[in-house]
Amino acid sequence: MTFQTLLAALDYGSVLIFALTGALVASRAQLDPVGFVFMAALTAVGGGTLRDLLLDREVFWVIQPAYVTLAAGAALLVFWTAHLFESRYRLLIWLDSVALAVAVAAGAGVAIEGGFGPVIVIIMGVATGTFGGLMRDVVGNEVPLVLKQGQLYLTAAFGGAAVAVALIWLGLQRGEALIACAVAVWVLRAGSLTWGWRLPVYRPRPPRTRG
Repeated sequence: MTFQTLLAALDYGSVLIFALTGALVASRAQLDPVGFVFMAALTAVGGGTLRDLLLDREVFWVIQPAYVTLAAGAALLVFWTAHLFESRYRLLIWLDSVALAVAVAAGAGVAIEGGFGPVIVIIMGVATGTFGGLMRDVVGNEVPLVLKQGQLYLTAAFGGAAVAVALIWLGLQRGEALIACAVAVWVLRAGSLTWGWRLPVYRPRPPRTRG
């Protein structure tokens, strides 16, 4: 598999899985089929669109509308099957964890392919992985997963992208580094959901007094 083929596969994978999460949010909001397609497409292409605009690339789904078609198909599938799942929110957060992992790798890979430095690679990985889900949750009136207290989300995206940068610096092939990136993101996110892995949060304290 060439590096370009891997990037396309990562983009298609992130679009499909993020579209499913967007449609699940639409099901929780009890939208009609058009609303399902809108939420799925918004979630599926949001992060990649931001990435391509920031990197001054042609927007990936404008060049290849099949991405949007895939998102629409996923939306309609969920419209007819969402009632089969006992806990749609649990399914949503686990699908989102997979989508996050794939999208971070896709964003980092595009930046790597463009010859950008480590800082930009990490930023593009984080932006691609988180922006679509953030828009999904805001539009769907859900608590954004990216900002949910006590869970690793941004940290998982940052950590995975940093793993890719570090492995390439150590001499690993780009494709292998992106696969390791996706695995690292998912392990961190899954560990947070399953075992409560988290970073310490800010706790307000009374101001110090002088004297």
